[in-house]
Amino acid sequence: MKRIPKHIGIIPDGNRRWAKGKGLKKEDGYAYGLEPGMRLLQAARSYGVQELTFYGFTVDNCKRPKEQVAAFSRACIEAVKMIEKENVQLYVVGNTRSACFPVELLPYTERTCRQDDGALRVNFLVNYGWEWDMKNGWVSSEIPRIDMVIRWGGMCRLSGFLPIQTVYSDFYVVKELWPDFLESQFVDALQWYQKQDVTLGG
Repeated sequence: MKRIPKHIGIIPDGNRRWAKGKGLKKEDGYAYGLEPGMRLLQAARSYGVQELTFYGFTVDNCKRPKEQVAAFSRACIEAVKMIEKENVQLYVVGNTRSACFPVELLPYTERTCRQDDGALRVNFLVNYGWEWDMKNGWVSSEIPRIDMVIRWGGMCRLSGFLPIQTVYSDFYVVKELWPDFLESQFVDALQWYQKQDVTLGG
């Protein structure tokens, strides 16, 4: 492929619907999204993607039943621990002053500065809200413009995902639910991106 997006946003939707379809409790679905996230990260690196931003959970998600809030918080903590073992530059962004922000992730909320060694940059949005971001002076400003957003789960909406960085993003929807991730779905998105006309308003 000739045109690989430098920065891809990932919205891993459908965990609760997947769990319900499997006869599990809704909150059980989040743990099944961890392994797909690692496979996507490795696939992105193999294709030369320079940066990924994963949507963990939003400020609004914290209005859900406490069992679900606890479950997706645990999943985000575990995801960050798994990602940290990879050769990546890891950065977590979210409302750290809220009780919903996992204290275990506070050490990752400062952008690490190191020489460019070709390591994949991975951003993780945890307890993120677009209104919170804007009202607090664009907290996510260190995250660069996103070339393409891929959303699993069939829904065609951004759900408040980094509104400034996605102003010119191409948006690709995967109908399958996130725990059913296959690398072929990611490759299909990259192939689709080849055909898009990137004008940036020109």
